[in-house]
Amino acid sequence: MSTCAIVGINWGDEGKGRMVDLLTEQYDVVVRYQGGGNAGHTVINDKGKFALHLLPSGIFRPGVVNVLGNGVALDAENLWNEMQQVISQGVPLTPDNLKISSRASLLLPWHRQLDGLEEARLADKQYGSTKQGIAPFYSDKYQKKTVLAGELFYPEKLKEHLADLLEWKNLTLTRVYGAPAVTMEELLEWVNDYGEKIKPYICDTGAYLRDAYKQDKRILFEAQLGSLRDLDFGIVPYTTSSNPVAAYAPVGSGLTNARVEDVIGVVKAYSTCVGEGPFTCEMFGEEADKLREAGFEYGAKTGRPRRVGPIDIVATRYGVEVQGATEIALTKLDVLSYLDKIPVCTRYKLYGELTDEFPFPSALPDAEPVTEYLEGWKTDISSCRKWEDLPKAAQDYVLYVEERIGCFIKYVSVGPERDSIIIR
Repeated sequence: MSTCAIVGINWGDEGKGRMVDLLTEQYDVVVRYQGGGNAGHTVINDKGKFALHLLPSGIFRPGVVNVLGNGVALDAENLWNEMQQVISQGVPLTPDNLKISSRASLLLPWHRQLDGLEEARLADKQYGSTKQGIAPFYSDKYQKKTVLAGELFYPEKLKEHLADLLEWKNLTLTRVYGAPAVTMEELLEWVNDYGEKIKPYICDTGAYLRDAYKQDKRILFEAQLGSLRDLDFGIVPYTTSSNPVAAYAPVGSGLTNARVEDVIGVVKAYSTCVGEGPFTCEMFGEEADKLREAGFEYGAKTGRPRRVGPIDIVATRYGVEVQGATEIALTKLDVLSYLDKIPVCTRYKLYGELTDEFPFPSALPDAEPVTEYLEGWKTDISSCRKWEDLPKAAQDYVLYVEERIGCFIKYVSVGPERDSIIIR
């Protein structure tokens, strides 16, 4: 029996999709267990370059079954469009290799509308939402005011349910935000269109996963975003609205009797952050521009330039602990090859004192980075495939990070391609 979760250790955008794509040949099932279309996993393989937002990153492996679990914010419109794009690039998608939980809730058009309206209301105090409806969706879910995907098989009851929700939701749209009301005709048209398109893929994925688990199938749990965006343990309120921690995988996948045996935490060789919120190690000016361009750091979903900085040991060690990581995949080490000296944020200075502990969210904006510099290697390492192929300075950098974060770095990525990897 083998279960593994691949999770982000930092602010997201660490390269999780690339690692899932690499490792899926060792697994029978890949499950997305939280989040929605608000983040992207970039995958480059023999079929091309893909930016996945809802589809599990195992869809490129023949014979692998991909599951969208009950914890996912199921945006049928964006999912269908993504499916069509992937199919057009030669990737087969059928109910045999893609299964959607009947207990996943539908993210409806008003969720995206409300997300934009609230960000506009917040003005200069925005949370940095991608405006994909994630926060309004999860808010509704925990108020028990969402539609389960399985309700599509009960059209008359679904229509009654939608009418109740519509009355309630229009009160918020019109009286809180002064926006136009949604009509029943508009809502039914959307549900009937996109709901019918994804309906063949909807099933009892919990039963499927339990059966697979009993048969000792190898199951890989795929998370979105990272530890510092977790609703409970992240940089509140600049977080997502779900739990991307590995501990949530059994719940969000629907396989509640599973034990996650291995947790692969993905860490970028430097720090990046999309959106608002405290980012202690952030670089600015020309230094930041050079790193951003070297790593092509722009959001897979939004296209927004990512904020960049050196690897943050304090935040990364905290993320490792939150995720319970058993091993680390260090990505984009090759990007640092242009640097003579490589900066590392080793500690924080907070209220006049040095600290190795990640601060409480209220104190985090007052933290200042303490930076040290390691020797650069100043040579292209993208063709390295063995540990001994790396220059000593590159090896030293990996070993330094490994020691300081307290977790074995098993995978070292030196390029975006599937085989651009060193396995220690």
